Amino acid sequence: MGDATETQRKLIETAIELFATNGFKGTSIRDIARASGMTISNIYYYFESKYGLLLAILKHLSEGLENELNRVSQTELGPLERFKLLVSTHLNQIAVQKDSTKLFFLDEEELSPVVNETNKQFQTNILNIYKNALRDLAEAGYIDTPKNLTVSAFNVLGVIHWHLRWYRPDGPLPFEVIKDEAVRFILFGLPANSSPADF
Repeated sequence: MGDATETQRKLIETAIELFATNGFKGTSIRDIARASGMTISNIYYYFESKYGLLLAILKHLSEGLENELNRVSQTELGPLERFKLLVSTHLNQIAVQKDSTKLFFLDEEELSPVVNETNKQFQTNILNIYKNALRDLAEAGYIDTPKNLTVSAFNVLGVIHWHLRWYRPDGPLPFEVIKDEAVRFILFGLPANSSPADF
């Protein structure tokens, strides 16, 4: 079992790198086998297909991220500090697993029905975590009650996920500054010299 686990781990890590670099469609089973130093039959034995390999990757990644966010959601912190930690933790996960996190945003047309359903369920679970966090903030009086929690949660996730597009570990801004600014923007928006009535 130890050898099987090590083989699967190596295939998954190789596939993540190739999928992130060349895209899912642009990566073949042969590419993965060659880059991992294994045979094509190894991949079919452990995962049955390229979709099976992608499904294993998404399940592994989603369980890790979802568990981390759920852990934060259940802490004894107040709603505001808990929300800040939630966003910070999510951004940390993106920074550490930038390439692999991109796989959650593959076009639906690229995915098999089973992979697509698994991915949608994960996205829904994360959305619900943020809906609950926003509800807690509103009930505690930190924000106005959103007219639509789902839309508001999507807006929060939009800010977080955009970091996938441009964040670079060797960039000019320290990651702590990026996290603080993201949380500030989510909670307070852009500073304005005009009142909402002026718009």
